[in-house]
Amino acid sequence: MPLTPDATDAELIAHCKQGRLKYQELLYKRFYAYAMGIGMRYFVNREDALEVVNDAFIKVFRSMHLFNETAEFKPWFRKILVNCALDHKRKNLKYAQYEEIPEGRQQYIYPSALEKLSAADILNMMKGLPEMQHVIFNLYEIDGYAHKEIAEMLGIPESSSRTYLSRAKAALQLLVNQEIEKI
Repeated sequence: MPLTPDATDAELIAHCKQGRLKYQELLYKRFYAYAMGIGMRYFVNREDALEVVNDAFIKVFRSMHLFNETAEFKPWFRKILVNCALDHKRKNLKYAQYEEIPEGRQQYIYPSALEKLSAADILNMMKGLPEMQHVIFNLYEIDGYAHKEIAEMLGIPESSSRTYLSRAKAALQLLVNQEIEKI
């Protein structure tokens, strides 16, 4: 098969499994924007996101032989990206001190308020959250992890995960209300 950007994902993956660098480059180019989108959800700094994206691609190429061709590539790749982002966060979060946080009251974000804002607006607001709130909001609300899984991944109590999420939602609610008042 000739080298072509029109190759299907399955064709690219088959050639990547054979270690063909040109096809790895094509796979990288095809999924770069997708990967950076995920990376930028976890990091305010573009350079950190790019580092995670590149680490994820390296892991993908090294473990491509484990990929099951009958499965979808994007979910497999997404899981690798999220794990790389968490690994990177863990390196930096180990210097922060955490303590058990008492449960706070739940905040409710009104759907009508969110309809007036774009996804990009909300993602930009998330960047203003404290680090742990940002990470936990991503993991729970966007990536769909349970509090128990988040607690295990980050080495914090499950109740702290819930509290950080609650505080993130409350902070986002304030930011959303401020943005809506501007509209």
